[in-house]
Amino acid sequence: MHRLAKASAFLLLLSAFCLRTTAQAITGEEIKAEFVKDWERAKSYTLEYLNTMPADKYSAKPVDSIRSFAQQMLHLASGNVSLISAATGEKLNFPSQGIEARTTAQTKDSVVYYVTQSYDFAIESVKKFDPNKFGEMTGGNRKMTRYAWLFGAFEHQTHHRGQTTIYIRLQGIRPPAERLF
Repeated sequence: MHRLAKASAFLLLLSAFCLRTTAQAITGEEIKAEFVKDWERAKSYTLEYLNTMPADKYSAKPVDSIRSFAQQMLHLASGNVSLISAATGEKLNFPSQGIEARTTAQTKDSVVYYVTQSYDFAIESVKKFDPNKFGEMTGGNRKMTRYAWLFGAFEHQTHHRGQTTIYIRLQGIRPPAERLF
């Protein structure tokens, strides 16, 4: 009898799941709204990372042959601007080229400024984006849909923020808790 109850419960849950997964089509506006929500969450999460790392540790590197914490975050910011520009066509006067090497850009205040500016640009660009253009091809030598560029931009910043987790841990500090939703 106990097995029958478990099997019945499982079938009921499976039926509910199947009914739920036959969802309506999502609109371009809804996709755009999800992108905006994700970029706002990513900005908040990244700022938490920036505020967790002590200012005097922004030059820290796990090993000499890779970027410092500041350089990783500046690279993230540069990627936000260039990849969102490729996706949306929006432009920002931003020192993308060589910003990682500028010693004046590597202080905590400068890094926070550039990273914040890059996320604000991403969020505002996506808000202005016409969702009817998601399928439009763009990108010069690397042709992709605008949707693919937006998705790639988000993946890029997630990747580089994730890399800095070890930088924070090596300072004996617990990194911010994961924020998936």
